[in-house]
Amino acid sequence: MRLQLPVQQVAWAMLIATLLTACASPAGRIASQTATPDRVTASDEPENMRRARVRLELASAYLGRGQVVTALDQVKQAIVADPTMGPAFNLRGLIYSNLGDNTLAEESFRRALALDPADADAMQNFGWHLCQLARFAEADALFSGALEVPRYRDTARTQLTRGICQARSGNLELAEQTLQRAFELDAASPAIAVNLSEVLYRRGAFERARFIMRRVNGMPEVSNAQTLWLSARIENKLGNSLAARAMGEQLAARFPESPEAGTFERRRFDD
Repeated sequence: MRLQLPVQQVAWAMLIATLLTACASPAGRIASQTATPDRVTASDEPENMRRARVRLELASAYLGRGQVVTALDQVKQAIVADPTMGPAFNLRGLIYSNLGDNTLAEESFRRALALDPADADAMQNFGWHLCQLARFAEADALFSGALEVPRYRDTARTQLTRGICQARSGNLELAEQTLQRAFELDAASPAIAVNLSEVLYRRGAFERARFIMRRVNGMPEVSNAQTLWLSARIENKLGNSLAARAMGEQLAARFPESPEAGTFERRRFDD
């Protein structure tokens, strides 16, 4: 099974939240007579920067709602207003990646990093893009670079995506180590818990995987077809046929149209 974030909207929400944080601190700082330049605030923000910031915030909001083409239009206008705004190119890269335009996505991410080589968020997003193209070594180098940026606040997110990428490359041992670090940083994250459990399952650490998944599936607002099916597969591997069937029946009742429910009906636990 190919590892992925359990709910795609969760991944997008994390990406958009980071971009909005970047918007809240515009790229510009204005020169002053002091040794340390002052931050731009509303009263002295240049008009082009203000327009670019507003457009970028709109683009982020539209992308978060799945309105990808509208988001692209807004981010284009942000770049016209301020061609030096790195976060706008970062967001443009995400949009083109989502649209499957890999060439423009890569150009956008590279432009974002040319404007700010220490932009950990752009490294993270570019790395995830390359991972989906199976360019695993390049992706891992970008994840490593993001994690080395001082005071980077999204370490758990990058460890998660790095671990998923390592698992996709077939390096399950390293993926487990990376995802375990992510879990230690944010044990409350369902995405981290599920992906760590999937790797543990694939490595034969069924008891550890079961322990984590019982907690995840104990939260109705978090559990979904993927988490219930993973628990059913874990129980099956542990020889607990009754528990495996109970999880499968819950899956079929709650998510009858899901691919996982169909796989359970065929009793294809090892698919």
